[in-house]
Amino acid sequence: MIIVGVDGSEAGLEAAGWAGREAALRGVPLKVVYALPEWVFKRAVKRSHEQIAKWMRDSGTQVVMAGVERARQEKPDVVVDYALLAGDPRSALIQAAEDADLLVVGNHGLGGFRGLLLGSVAHGVAGHAPCDVVVVRQSASPPRGEVVVGVDGSPEGAAVLEFAFAEAALRGAGLRAVRVWNLWMWSAGGAVVPMMDPADDEQLEIRLLEEALVEHRKRHPEVEVTEEVVQGHPADVLRRASERADLLVVGSHGSGEFVGLILGSISQAMLHHARCPLAVVRTPRS
Repeated sequence: MIIVGVDGSEAGLEAAGWAGREAALRGVPLKVVYALPEWVFKRAVKRSHEQIAKWMRDSGTQVVMAGVERARQEKPDVVVDYALLAGDPRSALIQAAEDADLLVVGNHGLGGFRGLLLGSVAHGVAGHAPCDVVVVRQSASPPRGEVVVGVDGSPEGAAVLEFAFAEAALRGAGLRAVRVWNLWMWSAGGAVVPMMDPADDEQLEIRLLEEALVEHRKRHPEVEVTEEVVQGHPADVLRRASERADLLVVGSHGSGEFVGLILGSISQAMLHHARCPLAVVRTPRS
């Protein structure tokens, strides 16, 4: 099952449309949800607040039904359910996603401050949801026929690659596997020093990327893969790659991340700066 959170915003409706298409591709049902404060559902609410509570429930139903309609506009045959949730949107969505395969949200909500690149709900669920999360941008873009995945070579990265290969296969799209390296490294003393032989290091990165892809290529022979080893900062390289992608896939934690971070540094950067829908695949902290 796929769950999509809506809130009446354009970003929320874009998320509902994306989730409808994804549910059709996967052949799974979709549930559209909207969260309201807990007191709105309590029978013991004060008489003076009864009309307000009813108005909020009715308004919430309109919001969630608009999401249902948008999903059905995209894919009329998808089985769509809906529900109003009680509580803070972040915690309510996280709890609702306990049995879900995927949670989808928009990158901005109606409560976001002007100028912010990412809404608080999107950031909150991406860091805490029990399943994979897709954050959909408010501005939709035409299909480009490519899925991009960041490859860091960590054991946890296998789940990220499997997600990316599966998504490319579902769409009949190509997959661009991107591995990023740079000319600098940390010395044992904590100083930044240049690599001894950049040419050798690049060849090593190419080999590591090829090795990371081997088993996934066997499981998904129908997916055409483009391997790309790029010198630079991972956030900058993946942001540029996302400009020509239908979906960017990263892990919630990468290799070398500090224990205790809710999200890894690269996934956080992409939440703010990706130019296409972003999939954050649940991976354990190293």
